[in-house]
Amino acid sequence: MNKLTKVTCKLLLLCVSALCLQACSEDAESLDNQEILAQSELKTILETDETAGVVDNALAELFANNALAGKNANNSNECYSAEYSQTGFVATFNNCVINGTENINGTLTVTYEVGNESTAFTATYTDFYVGTIKISGTRKYTVTSSVNDNSISFTVISDMSVEMEDESVVTENGTKTFSFAFGDNLETFTFSIAGDWTITADGNTYSVETKEDLQGSLACEHLVDGSMDVSKNGLKVNVDFGDGECDDTATLTYPDGTKEEITL
Repeated sequence: MNKLTKVTCKLLLLCVSALCLQACSEDAESLDNQEILAQSELKTILETDETAGVVDNALAELFANNALAGKNANNSNECYSAEYSQTGFVATFNNCVINGTENINGTLTVTYEVGNESTAFTATYTDFYVGTIKISGTRKYTVTSSVNDNSISFTVISDMSVEMEDESVVTENGTKTFSFAFGDNLETFTFSIAGDWTITADGNTYSVETKEDLQGSLACEHLVDGSMDVSKNGLKVNVDFGDGECDDTATLTYPDGTKEEITL
């Protein structure tokens, strides 16, 4: 789940850049003959944003450059060329590497709207590749901040698909809200995830609804609190991440009351 922490940090980077623009157990043996929610499936549900997080890095850089250069400036380097306007920008990536990623190719179109309380923008991926992985669709981002609470909230509405090299496809539709609270140091920096979204992968459909916000911190590589309901092909399972203690386990509760502890 360390990958999930990295993803939230990438989203925070994008969040800050966008604001810059605004400013300028029990064993589960009894389930052997039933459908279950496997550890690998839980990781798929939680880490779908990992690949898109690479694009978030690119978005952050583009927003930062736009804030420095002005809304009507054009920009290019060996990695990408970008054409800015009053309503957004179009960036074309040319087989380049950003912060250690795999090579990025394709076109990213961003349209944005800046208000007094929030910044909103929509990113559309066209023939966009991260290595051999193809990303298609849109992600709409809305950023809000609270100076008094020392926090930032970041909502992402996704309608996207990720096609792997073996031609298998993972899709995601729905809404996630990432909230970040700043502490006195990195260990007291916390984040939470809430929302509901649907993922299809390997012939299965997973509908996710957070019941209590999923919570984590930079002091722990795993989610430490919160719960969500996951419906897999009609089977509804509750996933509980604990009560705040930093550990690598979660508890699954099936409809018949059977509990299973899994390692994250």
